[in-house]
Amino acid sequence: MKAAIISQGSESSKWTYEAMKKYFEEVDEINVKNLELSISGSTAQILHKGEPLKKYDCIYAKGSFRYSQILRSLTSILHKECYMPIIPSAFTIAHDKLLTQLMMQQHSIPMPKTYISSTIDSARQLLSSLNYPIIMKFPQGTQGKGVMFADSYSSASSILDALSALKQSFIIQEYIDTGSTDLRAFVVGEKVVASMIRKGAKDEVRSNIHTGGTGEVIEIDEHTKQIAIKAAKAIGAEICGVDILQGYKGPLVIEANISPGLQGITKATKVDIADKIAKYLYEQTKHRKDNYNNKIKKEAMADINNESTIITNLDFRGSRILLPEMTSVISKIKSEDQIEITAKKDYVSLKKII
Repeated sequence: MKAAIISQGSESSKWTYEAMKKYFEEVDEINVKNLELSISGSTAQILHKGEPLKKYDCIYAKGSFRYSQILRSLTSILHKECYMPIIPSAFTIAHDKLLTQLMMQQHSIPMPKTYISSTIDSARQLLSSLNYPIIMKFPQGTQGKGVMFADSYSSASSILDALSALKQSFIIQEYIDTGSTDLRAFVVGEKVVASMIRKGAKDEVRSNIHTGGTGEVIEIDEHTKQIAIKAAKAIGAEICGVDILQGYKGPLVIEANISPGLQGITKATKVDIADKIAKYLYEQTKHRKDNYNNKIKKEAMADINNESTIITNLDFRGSRILLPEMTSVISKIKSEDQIEITAKKDYVSLKKII
């Protein structure tokens, strides 16, 4: 089976690429920057460096929010042709924090209380009614970028002025005091294959490792695991890093990352997550291929007429003749049926006695 990983060429992607080579017969590493879409009234084609993209049994596509449109587009075109672990809409939902929170709400997944306003004036009115501290976020952004902390109305109002000048959209979220820690649960299929607790650097509210945080292995309880798995399913991702706050309200999902880094959690947990991903991709691809082949076989059997001629060599067991399996399938003769056998030189016929 042939597979490809489409990404921005990060270290995590390279680890996954190397792991996939242990399972698939052929694996290609494709940089999303080298892809183009050619769309006309009746056809849609994906080009890699100007040439049509090769056919694959499995494609694992991932990347940052900057490439969400092309990732969604190519997944929309290819997901019926091969196995892909992330559905098209996930590239829009997971890369927008507000859409992620809306999807969590629709699937009854616990999350912090979240607000959005259509105008600056209404946002200022909202800020005057909230309990502080609060979190203000850009809808798009990764690795903790675009997350701001306001401990009072005046600080929130100052941030609002800056956002207004920059013409930046934002969301407001209640602050959950967890001591600058959160959980990262790494979901692959129906399992949480690894989990760690992340602690922010000194005087840092954000716990992301990319902002100086540290990670330590932690075994999360089954309830929290199921929330993480449910969150990944809600956005349509079979491979996903789910970020969870553990506060007095219990586990609350704050983000679902469909292009999660592997270095920090692999170092913290000692789990070879790249191998877990590669093995899962192989198993799901094989399952899809087997189902497809079985479907073709059933369709072919359904097309067989009531009477068919089979030309084949016979299988002898001593002096006994074993007929091909297709004979019993077409004739629908069963072991309990009474059979009339006519035999003469160079001729044998069987007929069910009704």
